[in-house]
Order: sequence, then structure tokens, then C-alpha cells
Amino acid sequence: MSVIEGSVDIDVPVRAAYNQWTQFESFPRFMDAVERVDKPQATLSHWVTRFSGVTREFDAKVVEQRPDERVVWRSMHEPHHTGSVVFEPLGDARCRLTYRLEFVPQGVIERAGDSLGLVRRHVHDGMRGFKEYIEGQGEETGGWRGTIVDGRVAPDGEQAPRPVPHWPTG
Repeated sequence: MSVIEGSVDIDVPVRAAYNQWTQFESFPRFMDAVERVDKPQATLSHWVTRFSGVTREFDAKVVEQRPDERVVWRSMHEPHHTGSVVFEPLGDARCRLTYRLEFVPQGVIERAGDSLGLVRRHVHDGMRGFKEYIEGQGEETGGWRGTIVDGRVAPDGEQAPRPVPHWPTG
């Protein structure tokens, strides 16, 4: 399994960055490998990607979502991956996105691209593309402010439980 982590500071309020992030259909505008995203339900999306000549289609499920704080997803089938984006305000007009992606490279081309750091670079470039996109827009093009708990949309007013911090004990 490979892990890609990083962060990017963005010159828009956290609410605008979060709202834009929830617009998965806009990802092809700033992520080169993403060709299309369909979102048939609040928690489900269908992705078509193309990287190094390999086209993949997969379904992903948002398993946790807290407005202006966090989005966590996982693929439903191969290629298997999980990811998270955490939104942190840095004042009124700036925020930080911290991202983590865990995946299992499929096939010789993906394993080679991963070992050469091409996948890592592509993910980082995509996040910088998001930064440039939302800063260039100046505001979000839409947003979905629902809360998702355990892969289900929470009733209005119900909040997702906050994660319990874990500190090593040994």
C-alpha cells in the first residue's frame, strides 16, 4: 500500500474551499487525471480517470463529512483506495487543506509510476490545481453542506461525532 500526504494553503475562506471540494463534478477542471465525475447520490460518486495511458472507472463512497472540517472517502471496488481532506481555517480569508490518500497500485504501469514518484507528484499537482482553481474563481461554484456519518446522510441538526485523539502509550 502507498500513502500520499500533504497540505496546501489557500487564499479563500475555509467555507469556500470546503464548498468547492464537495463539487466533485468540477474536479476535471483542475485535476489532469480526472476525466469525469458523476454524483448520483449524496454519498456516492462515479469516477473516470486516465493516468499514464491507463483508464480506470470506480465508485467511491463518502463515509464521513463534516462541513468546513473534513471529508473522508473510500473506493467501493478496485482500484482500492481511501482518502481524507481536512480543512483548517487560517484566519478569515485563508485556510489549509491537509490531504491523505492510501492506495494499492494496480498493474505494472501503476506500480512503476508509484515507485518513481509519479503518482505522488500527480496528486500534489492536483491539489495545487484545486488551490489555483478556487483562488482564481474567488468563490465556490456550489456546495453541499450535509453531514455524513458512517456513510449515511445525517438528519438535519445531527452532527458527526468528533474523532477521539489517540496517543501512543508505550
